[in-house]
Amino acid sequence: MKVVVNHSLCDGSGNCMAAAPELFLLAGDGKVLIMQERIDESLRAKAMAAIRSCPKRAISLIEDAS
Repeated sequence: MKVVVNHSLCDGSGNCMAAAPELFLLAGDGKVLIMQERIDESLRAKAMAAIRSCPKRAISLIEDAS
């Protein structure tokens, strides 16, 4: 799985960072940085919580093709 952030939509609310601090960090410019782009199943629930918490719907999860 891969976590993707649309930086043009991100408003820097930080909700994703609160939901999944292992995956996200708020940068100095107020936009979110992905700390771990590719994740395994153990972080799926946290990634999904971050996606749901984003007020701008700027985060998505892409399943790897297998």
